Amino acid sequence: MKKIILIALALCLAAFASAQTAVGDPNPNDIGVDTAQQKLKEVSVDKFEAAGFWKAFISPDEGAIQYRLFEGSPAGKANEPIADERYVGIDPKVADKFVLGVRTDFFRRGYNEIRILADKPIPIEGISKTVSVWVAGRNLNHVLKIMILDAFNTPFELTVGKLNFQGWKKLTVAIPPQNMDGKTGIIQRNFHFISRMGIKIVGFKIECDPMEAFGTYYFYMDDLRAVTDLFAEDYRDPDDMKDTW
Repeated sequence: MKKIILIALALCLAAFASAQTAVGDPNPNDIGVDTAQQKLKEVSVDKFEAAGFWKAFISPDEGAIQYRLFEGSPAGKANEPIADERYVGIDPKVADKFVLGVRTDFFRRGYNEIRILADKPIPIEGISKTVSVWVAGRNLNHVLKIMILDAFNTPFELTVGKLNFQGWKKLTVAIPPQNMDGKTGIIQRNFHFISRMGIKIVGFKIECDPMEAFGTYYFYMDDLRAVTDLFAEDYRDPDDMKDTW
């Protein structure tokens, strides 16, 4: 009889403790639920429609380079929803009919680098989660990287992917979240500066495989997009000053 009473008492205490935990102490796994604190949206960063906004470079010791716009578009884009145009430097009414082409004539094999840089860093509103771009890489083992600046203009490079495929392919890279201390990593937000937020895209870099960096190399890109969290942007306190002077 005593054993039955002790077991019943233990079960009651366990149930009471469980109820207390559920009501008063939130589960750490539930902290920061995306649906409560994020407003994710896919936005169009650049469509590669403005001649002269992008420029390509290679060391004059490594090769010669040409770049210009060509009419065309990846067929896969037809199945994608149209992203909102958030970058104020681009008119959303401009027809999307061009891609950027880069031709490189290598002088010799080597660890050559091709840089494709925007005329000025392109800001992305909100906290960026991913960045994607359509590319045609001619099935070579070269590696595409994206160059960015964080909210404090610290430069970073992220690997987008290898270019060892035929035709057009959409490559996507995730932007790593900043470290818990808020001072290291790719910092996109600091609670001291509400008007300093997000990243800027500087351009792209192609790191060439030395075994395949010879002859003529053709590269095309189109439709630069980002998935970004606009919660803080859209719900920013209007009764504040902007640190933009």
